[in-house]
Amino acid sequence: MNGDDPRMRRVPPHSGEPGRAGARRPPPPPPRGGKPPEPPQVIRRGPGQGQPARPTQRYEPPRAWSQAPEGRGAPPVRPLAPGRGGKPPPSTHAPTQRPVPYRESEYAPTRRHDPTRGGRRPPPPTGKHPARRAAPPPPRRRRKRHIGRWFLAVLLALIIILVYAVVKLDGSLTRIDALSDYEDRVGNTAGTNWLLVGSDSRAGLSDEQAEGLATGGEVGDPRTDTIILVHVPPSGRTTLVSLPRDSYVDIPGYGQDKLNAAFAFGGAPLLTQTVETATGLRIDHYGEIGFAGFAGVVDALGGIDVCVPQAINDPLAGIDIPAGCQELNGPEALGFVRSRATALADIDRMNNQRLFLSALLEKATSPTTLANPFALWPMLSDTAGSLTVDSGDHIWDLARLAWALRGDTLATTVPVGGFADTDSGNVLLWAKPDASRFFEALANGDPIPADLAGQ
Repeated sequence: MNGDDPRMRRVPPHSGEPGRAGARRPPPPPPRGGKPPEPPQVIRRGPGQGQPARPTQRYEPPRAWSQAPEGRGAPPVRPLAPGRGGKPPPSTHAPTQRPVPYRESEYAPTRRHDPTRGGRRPPPPTGKHPARRAAPPPPRRRRKRHIGRWFLAVLLALIIILVYAVVKLDGSLTRIDALSDYEDRVGNTAGTNWLLVGSDSRAGLSDEQAEGLATGGEVGDPRTDTIILVHVPPSGRTTLVSLPRDSYVDIPGYGQDKLNAAFAFGGAPLLTQTVETATGLRIDHYGEIGFAGFAGVVDALGGIDVCVPQAINDPLAGIDIPAGCQELNGPEALGFVRSRATALADIDRMNNQRLFLSALLEKATSPTTLANPFALWPMLSDTAGSLTVDSGDHIWDLARLAWALRGDTLATTVPVGGFADTDSGNVLLWAKPDASRFFEALANGDPIPADLAGQ
């Protein structure tokens, strides 16, 4: 029958609710003016001969996966009650889903802190996860390096030490009234003039020291073996002028005599007045050192290097030194500047004194001495303790003198006219015309004439 099974005709049942997935369609409405159609009948045929009877099977149309099965094992279908307020009950199956466009503003995930930002990586995980992470310790504050404060502290300490040293050394100086005013005194002249004197005073020496220095014991009134005029011009080289001790000059109140006799007659004040009268230069500062201080300064420096022009053997000065460059200790240096056991006697002695003074200043102002406090302080202490200065002089005046003598200097002597025998013995005469021009140039602050500088 139209392709159906000849044994049975299956008609799909019509049951269920409209609008639901898997629900059965309702029966068609009866035709107008007619009888309702009869329900379909199922013709069942019995089994054949020798075959067991089969249970009647009901046709079930295919269902969707979300439809519940029907039949004997299916749960009964309960009618759906209307919802609250007369609304239809909620659907029991998944509604048809429509694609919803993605909107970042509504579904953007919450940003979390990234520990790897800034170049830092989290520490590797340990074996067990702690229940609660401990709070990190607060960052340590870096201590500021107060370099400026340390610098100021060191600078202040150096200033205090320097001030103490200056006060200590200035208090060690022996002061006398060497520059006294007198009638018709020479007025101010150009530059600054120092009168340096080396006296033969044995004050403070023990018998052993006097014997070691070959002083020969006390010889009466103190005399001077070394008289040097240091002229510091306003500009140009500093000039060292040796004044021979046997120079025949006019001593105020005593007449014509040797220059060192003025020191014996009236000490430092009469000597400075005599030099001012003879040279026409005003003396601004005065410095004097004795035998003991002279040798002590040299020993404090560890000796000085002097190039001796000729061998000197002088038992009275206690020296026997060969010619050539060598190092002299304190007693040897003292005998070197005092000895006259040479061909030119006083002339050679003045030259030796200038050589010694240059060597002394070179050693005292050398970087080795200035950078070594263990050598600098003893030298300064011995020098200050052995110096006698004018009442108006201070240690900083001596520092300026040393600074002026540190560089290129001109060492010379007063022009000599010859020797003569007088009531005072054999004396040295100055060349009057040349000596006048010589000292006039210094008084005016001009360089010494070239024909007089080499004498």
